Amino acid sequence: MPQLTIRGIPAERIREVSQPMLEELAAICECGTDNFMIDCMETTSVFAGQRVDTYPFIEISWFERGTETRDRFAFALTKHIHAIGIEEVELAFKIYSEDAYYINGKRFNLL
Repeated sequence: MPQLTIRGIPAERIREVSQPMLEELAAICECGTDNFMIDCMETTSVFAGQRVDTYPFIEISWFERGTETRDRFAFALTKHIHAIGIEEVELAFKIYSEDAYYINGKRFNLL
């Protein structure tokens, strides 16, 4: 269920690497590629009264898989973003708790 929310990188650029990127990330997470969702957000950033380019930022929402897996995931994701010419990108992980995640009104850890 890892969900990637991407700002500051056009969807067309992400599509260029989406297949090999998701295959590698799925292998790291030991799940299928169908567990992933990529949302490319179109945002307008403003600084000092001017419209500016949005800084490349990716938020990964998922159930915690441990520091080693998180590090490998971050490295692989960054590698694919660099491959499309984005020289600098920041990532942040948002951790979901299984007892606070619901599917159709039912707590995930009880399914």
